[in-house]
Amino acid sequence: MRALTIAATGMAAQEQNLEVIANNISNINTTGFKRSRAEFTDLIYQSERLMGVASRGRDATVPSGAQIGLGVRTAAIRTVQIQGALTNTGNTLDLAINGRGWFQITTPTGTTVYTRDGSFNTNANGQIVTNDGYSLNPAVTIPPNATAITISQSGVVSATIPGQTAPQNLGQITIANFVNEAGLMPLGGNLYQQTAASGTPTTGVPGDTAFGSIQQGYVEASNVDPVMEITNLIAAQRAYEMNSKVIQAGDQMSGTISNLRG
Repeated sequence: MRALTIAATGMAAQEQNLEVIANNISNINTTGFKRSRAEFTDLIYQSERLMGVASRGRDATVPSGAQIGLGVRTAAIRTVQIQGALTNTGNTLDLAINGRGWFQITTPTGTTVYTRDGSFNTNANGQIVTNDGYSLNPAVTIPPNATAITISQSGVVSATIPGQTAPQNLGQITIANFVNEAGLMPLGGNLYQQTAASGTPTTGVPGDTAFGSIQQGYVEASNVDPVMEITNLIAAQRAYEMNSKVIQAGDQMSGTISNLRG
């Protein structure tokens, strides 16, 4: 009975849907996290009767036919790139992008990866780095005798140095944009990697056209909506139960047929 296998694909799809929701909820307080959404598509169809063909050799054609679908599969798990709320931390090196854009990060292997998590620190050499010690790209080094650090909305980093009347320019932060941000590959640790689907990055100065501005002393919160996730959780649970009911009904019908044969 095809109903058993069809409903089984529905249960498997809702299991994956539940895993996506669980990951969203678990990262509800993760800085710069972007929620994901499971997307589904139907499987192939088996034709019991084709539409548009002649009816029993006559001139009339079959208007609709009869096709039976074989279930569902996960088509994609899409990252929803919606701006998260900006949270004031008061930390000088906490940076948030208000609008489009990604911070560029250099890993120890020299690979460039991307993040919306602007919780930056300085390492022993004064370089601005992530919580994992990966350096910001382009690199910016803070002098050890700096008394105040200022980062403008356009990404200009300057420091107040004792004995100098004007702030010292330390560098320019640039950010990257992608044609298809949903095509970036998540690596964990709030880092993403470009892929053929995301396209190549376009870098620019914060605040320019199509680039967001930088807010010093803020971080971007997760864009997970708790109410939405709980609603999706209940819907996934109900869909899973409905598919299990179909399997139970199909099993009972198969048992009835077996008893008749007996």
